[in-house]
Amino acid sequence: MSAEPIALKGVHHVELLVGNAKQAAYYYRKAFGFSQMAYAGPETGLRDQASYVMAQGNIRLVLSTPLTPDDPMGERHRMRGDSVLDIAFIVDDVDRQFESIVDRGGKVACEPYDMVDVHGRVRRAKIYAYGDTLHSLISVDDYGGAFLPGYKIQRVAEPDFGLRVVDHIVGNVEDGKMDDWVRYYEQVFGFNQFLSFDDKDISTEYSALRSKVMASPTAKVKFPINEPADGLRKSQIQEYLESHRGPGVQHVALSTGDILHTVSVLRQAGVDFLKIPPSYYESVWDRVGEINEDCRAIEELDILVDRDAEGYLLQIFTRPVEDRPTLFYEIIQRCGSQSFGKGNFKSLFEAIEREQAARGNL
Repeated sequence: MSAEPIALKGVHHVELLVGNAKQAAYYYRKAFGFSQMAYAGPETGLRDQASYVMAQGNIRLVLSTPLTPDDPMGERHRMRGDSVLDIAFIVDDVDRQFESIVDRGGKVACEPYDMVDVHGRVRRAKIYAYGDTLHSLISVDDYGGAFLPGYKIQRVAEPDFGLRVVDHIVGNVEDGKMDDWVRYYEQVFGFNQFLSFDDKDISTEYSALRSKVMASPTAKVKFPINEPADGLRKSQIQEYLESHRGPGVQHVALSTGDILHTVSVLRQAGVDFLKIPPSYYESVWDRVGEINEDCRAIEELDILVDRDAEGYLLQIFTRPVEDRPTLFYEIIQRCGSQSFGKGNFKSLFEAIEREQAARGNL
């Protein structure tokens, strides 16, 4: 096994495979405040798909759709529905990192190749993760364009909602597979186990899950990995696995510096969030203590609050953003805390169970 350290500098972009990228781009613009920055498709020489690049802060979402029924991505979309296809990493030397990852046991999806246009060259390779989720390795050191070769600048500006960076990305895997993927990220990507939660931490009267948080050596990339645990009824993780037809990304957490503003404008734009019962706030302030934000506004917006030894955090979760109960988003503001809201797990789980019950899946 190679001793070469895996140097991941951060998330370059997250690519979603969707049924209609043009309509999805409109949704992310109007509902989430993303601006459209670039496009690739038949007009730019990409014959088999169309992709729209959405930008806000340092977040880049790529929305891609296959254009022909015989495209392999068409079959993937039929199986998974709208879902995360690729979590792309920035690296300095794609070939060197790729070789090291393969030596460590990484499963190759695509060997290194060049993407070239008038602005220079981008080197790229792809590695498989859980399910058919991909991790692209991308080096932009020799590229002066706005995004990637093959994309045409196509700016459609929208008011900024205050979303700034990808905080973490959560994956759901089958029962008994969590530790396998923990080892995979440890061995292949050099991640460390940042935190872990068992079914005593994340459970209700009806269902439970287990989770371990993996982090890159610099902690710039954090990936919680969930698996279902035995309970009286179906776990939200099991519901996801059945609806997604296998493992995949459950949610993407996007950070903001002002969650009250961000959630207010998201709600005004029509984003649906999980409903938290008023009883949650009867005890949360005794547990969390004093914070800088307006407590009444937090209650009105259904925002969850938690504290650890380093500070506190504020978080809220959307409902799934497609008809299948699969991918959703978390909006998070960190005020010192680097944890994941352990004190909120039960309330969050109960809110999700109410959604499951409404769908007849609990």
